[in-house]
Amino acid sequence: MSSALWPDVVDDIIGGDQAVMLATVTPARGVVLTPVTNFAARDRDAGTVTVNSSVGGWKKLERIRRDPRVALAFHTRLHGYSDRPEYVLVQGTASLSAPRDDYPASLGADWERFDGPRATGPFWGPWLRPYYTRVVIDIAVERVVVWPDLSCEGAPEVFGPRLPGPPPPQKAPGLGTGPRIDHAKAAPRLESLPDALLGWTGTDGFPMVIPVGFSGQDADGLLLHVPLGVLPDGGRRAGLTAHSFSKFVQGQHQRVHTGWLDSGPQVHYAPHTELAYRTPPSKLLYRLGIGVAMRVALRRARSAGHDIVSPVTP
Repeated sequence: MSSALWPDVVDDIIGGDQAVMLATVTPARGVVLTPVTNFAARDRDAGTVTVNSSVGGWKKLERIRRDPRVALAFHTRLHGYSDRPEYVLVQGTASLSAPRDDYPASLGADWERFDGPRATGPFWGPWLRPYYTRVVIDIAVERVVVWPDLSCEGAPEVFGPRLPGPPPPQKAPGLGTGPRIDHAKAAPRLESLPDALLGWTGTDGFPMVIPVGFSGQDADGLLLHVPLGVLPDGGRRAGLTAHSFSKFVQGQHQRVHTGWLDSGPQVHYAPHTELAYRTPPSKLLYRLGIGVAMRVALRRARSAGHDIVSPVTP
């Protein structure tokens, strides 16, 4: 993608947002939405946007290994450095590096600009080594979709290939399409968080991600408010995420679902799985907790037989 197709207003957002949402595709052509910290790493001439993941995020990395088509949603300006009003969705093909020790050192001031001062010393250095060991996710940009505002109302402007037509409905899963968790309890928890996003797989295999609102629930699932004219008709697997975060993304509250989306007369989302976690806004508690979490995640990855060392290219 040439720099001419990547305008300055988009670059201001890509270089300024604090937290962005990474959409990855599941083997059943669903989507999982997980937040990542943005470090403003991009190359307009090469047409790449770069994010990274701790080696503890092995499930996310395994999904990218299986299907490298991903998307990044620049959906909130909170704690960021841009005041642009647009919602930006970047779609592209990802490649993964091998884990890089002390990756923050390669980013220099940009790491501290988005993640805060780096902890070093005889205790914090070894304790946070798994956290600072990162896998680089380079995304070769295929398309940038820009809505006029963060609610995705109005017609989007597309830079790169035009958006394909809507995908056909997907085959219903064998266990049925209805909720598999207590969605009545999930509804108020999701509604309490400021940013909620919905993602599904488009016709060309790249994830689509839009903001949504909530209007309660019934027996068929959660009732969603969505921007007009964006959802494809019929039922399909989809990911739903709501979250909040503090400066430097240290304090977080994340709720991540996979499930079934039905865009009939009323838009229903039936959650099938749920992952929820919080991290404290305290810098001390965050550093202690993230060191424990990374070690647990690495043990689980190795126990499951997953390769967290080898790089992958599309």
